[in-house]
Amino acid sequence: MELFWQYFVGALMLIISLVIIFVVLLQQGRRQGINGAISGGADTFLSKNKARTVDAFLARWTKWLAVIFFVFAVL
Repeated sequence: MELFWQYFVGALMLIISLVIIFVVLLQQGRRQGINGAISGGADTFLSKNKARTVDAFLARWTKWLAVIFFVFAVL
């Protein structure tokens, strides 16, 4: 029975790590280059709904998945 739990937790960690990689790759980069600094910098700075954007959603899920991954790593 102990072997079953080792395989189960290992498979779960593998799945969570792949999901973390996928979620991180979906996020936009922080550096947008000179074009983003001129045109899009003011738009994102003055945005009132920044917490409701897709990037904020993905960043929140990245944090939760990382916490879950480390909890399973300690187990």
